Amino acid sequence: MKTDQASPLSSPLSSPLCGRRVLVAVSGSIAAVKTPLLVSALIKAGAEVRCLVTTSGAALVSPVALASLSRHSCYLEADQWDSALSRPLHIELAEWAELAIVAPLSASSLSRWSQGSADGLLASVLLAMEAPVIAAPAMNTAMWRHPAVQRNWQQVQSFPGVIPLVPASGLLACDRVGDGRMADPLLIELAAASVFSRGSGIPDVTLDCSGMTVLVSAGPTQESIDPARFLSNRSSGRMGVLLAQAARFRGATVHLVHGPLDLPDAWLEGLECTAVESAAELGSALHLAQPGSDVLVMAAAVADLRRDAAPPSKLAKQDLQQAFVSGWAEVPDLLSNLTRQRRPGQLVLGFSALTGSDAHLLERAESKRLAKGCDLMMVNPVDRDGQGFGDQPNGGWLLGDGWRRELPVTAKLSLAHQLLDALVEARDQAAASMES
Repeated sequence: MKTDQASPLSSPLSSPLCGRRVLVAVSGSIAAVKTPLLVSALIKAGAEVRCLVTTSGAALVSPVALASLSRHSCYLEADQWDSALSRPLHIELAEWAELAIVAPLSASSLSRWSQGSADGLLASVLLAMEAPVIAAPAMNTAMWRHPAVQRNWQQVQSFPGVIPLVPASGLLACDRVGDGRMADPLLIELAAASVFSRGSGIPDVTLDCSGMTVLVSAGPTQESIDPARFLSNRSSGRMGVLLAQAARFRGATVHLVHGPLDLPDAWLEGLECTAVESAAELGSALHLAQPGSDVLVMAAAVADLRRDAAPPSKLAKQDLQQAFVSGWAEVPDLLSNLTRQRRPGQLVLGFSALTGSDAHLLERAESKRLAKGCDLMMVNPVDRDGQGFGDQPNGGWLLGDGWRRELPVTAKLSLAHQLLDALVEARDQAAASMES
């Protein structure tokens, strides 16, 4: 897993955040020291950023630093009623922003917001906001778990347009280990990018996956050759993980089963995750989780072969050629096995990584969709320049029962939302068919 803080999203020219107006608000939590990383990432992604800091927040992070990073003056509580302004500042900011991010959201600011208080600039802005708001609370574990705070948090989540990022568990500034750590800046950036990746051109936080339980597999599997070597493939896991997070941002409950990933750890926050290595481990984990899922997304790139029995010691170089000749077996078809055992009404989206001409590729993919029993299959050409594995954009075709839809090459987060759109459409059609 990658742990660096450099943004792993697209370059500013192709980022969904490019040219978008984002208001970043900082309230009084020690996690405010991380907010400059978020502001820097948003600027690098091409967003236009304004910062607002409460009085207690300004004691923890420098408004000058935020102004320097955002390339714009940082607003303070004292600026709300500046006589030089022609309009109330909280109205100006609320109407300017296409998205607001409150990171960190302290217990005090959460309380004011939940109760509809306009006591201060941030509180007034939040009441005047009609655009989406990403809420990233941060506080001591005992404070977070207090019934009053949980009541306020539930109230805020009921407000239209709110994207809640539940605090992560870890070592807190107070030396306690537990819930309350602010969502990682890279995850907050991903949530912000998701708002502008739905294809409509306007901020979209429609929770059309609410009530859905989605099981996603992602990343490669690894099959041991010996204790030092393994057989695998080029998958980074990016497509599957972005599908999982996009579904979560749209209201789904998501379980991610993943092989070794080449992605930031932050992108897994908020998901129920099961890490595996081999195809056998992947199959077992999916078998256990499948009965409770409404949707299965099989985006993992499963290795095709495995050794009958890997040797207990490292093979000598001169023995490797013979080791590749014999002692190997095909990995069972996990997707076919899962579709055969699925419960009625469960939707299955499969992935097929293929090469060749369009006509040949589509013919093979439709045969695979039918053979494997998928409702939908994403056909992913992996031999085209500028798309495919890793951090490249992606595209291809989506196949259904008697139809196919071309998916132009785009950022993988945008592609994830297009695939979710198709799953929601299939769910709704199935529900309508049952009612009729």
